[in-house]
Amino acid sequence: MKLVALYRKPADPAAFDKAYFETHVPLANKIPHLRRNVVSRVTGAPRGEPEFYLMAELYFDDKAALDAAMASPENMEAGKNLMGFARGLVTFLFVQDTYLDLAWRSRRGHRRKQ
Repeated sequence: MKLVALYRKPADPAAFDKAYFETHVPLANKIPHLRRNVVSRVTGAPRGEPEFYLMAELYFDDKAALDAAMASPENMEAGKNLMGFARGLVTFLFVQDTYLDLAWRSRRGHRRKQ
């Protein structure tokens, strides 16, 4: 289970990056039950200019751990910090990953039906 944060392009990317990476990420990393925090910079889109600037994925063991993390004082502090520089730029989603078996690609002699 994870919390995904999608960030739209800020007016001042350098100021945003400074606030995000120097202040917000260290606060977010203190959130209880957090297993992994992956931040990805958007580099393009298949067509046109991408709407988003960054994506953060905060991983938790399960929904109970995510719920406890969201209710924690550490999360409240991180959220307050984030709203100080990213209000109106961020969209949050709760996401459950689904893994698909693509092993058929490596099986010798197996052809996928068209």
